[in-house]
Amino acid sequence: MNQKNLNASSKIHKNLLSKLKDKRIYKIYNKFENNLNINNNFTVAVSGGADSLSLAFFSKIYSIKKSLKVKYFLVDHKLRKNSSAEALFVKNLLKDFSIDLHILRWNGKKPRSNIQAIAREKRHNILINHSKKFKINHILFGHHEDDVYENFFIRLLRGSGLKGIVSLDKKTSINKVNILRPLIQVRKKDLIYISKKVFNKYVDDPSNEDESFTRVRIRNLIKNLENEGFDKKKFKLSIQKLKSVDQSIQYFCEKNLRENLVISHNKVVLNKEFFNLPQEVLFRSFSQVLHLVGKKYFSPRGKKIINILENLQNEVTFKSTLGNCVIKKINRTVIVFKER
Repeated sequence: MNQKNLNASSKIHKNLLSKLKDKRIYKIYNKFENNLNINNNFTVAVSGGADSLSLAFFSKIYSIKKSLKVKYFLVDHKLRKNSSAEALFVKNLLKDFSIDLHILRWNGKKPRSNIQAIAREKRHNILINHSKKFKINHILFGHHEDDVYENFFIRLLRGSGLKGIVSLDKKTSINKVNILRPLIQVRKKDLIYISKKVFNKYVDDPSNEDESFTRVRIRNLIKNLENEGFDKKKFKLSIQKLKSVDQSIQYFCEKNLRENLVISHNKVVLNKEFFNLPQEVLFRSFSQVLHLVGKKYFSPRGKKIINILENLQNEVTFKSTLGNCVIKKINRTVIVFKER
């Protein structure tokens, strides 16, 4: 980099850091920094909304302070006519702040139903694959506090178990890549404030107002509940207590996986003690076995897993397939291997 470019970069960096003089922004950045707390290069998932622009801004400052290399990726799903134009707009917007955004495109046939869930899965897969190309195993997403509440109600309506309704956390792992959410304790309205102060604008996805999507209906439901006296602070405490219970169950689940299965020749062998546990621990343990062997992004539906477990416990011999796995019982031993 020549001296002219170095001076321009230094000027941009000073301009970015000067935004922290705003007390509200500074306070939120400190929360972000404490939640992130890594010293490795990372990827940032950008969409153009207020949450992801705030994430891009904070991660840029974090990378300057920590001398880290960061990759900024935006996945253009091409689900809307103007999505590519929006992606280019975000790229040019971030360019003014010395943030080099790479646009990744999802080409091919698009779904007609369950659009948001499939698009989310595809986005994760694309981001993970591109991060791995650069030997990066940390990806930052802009999920915020409001997403936690929405996720709770969405999962509740779908009949998810305890793990599902409290699943949105600061850190999860997919295919040995860490998904990090350093804004998970920040309110949406704070992120809108940051985006307006720093970038003067952000992309407002029209699908956010489309009530044909479950998430939008849930968002509106929460607004109505607030008008009726719904207290988010108390609700947040309830979610935290549920997470504590979830962690206790997970402890016994991991103990079961550690003590009652053997991996041999690309097969997982489960002994009879594996199944002699409370239903939730057994359900979760078996789900993790299917994920380990089948290597599918989404776990099979809970009802299907429950049916398989009932057959395994009641039948002397049994064979079935689920989640890209073959499940076979011979006498008291259960073998799980990848479906060919």
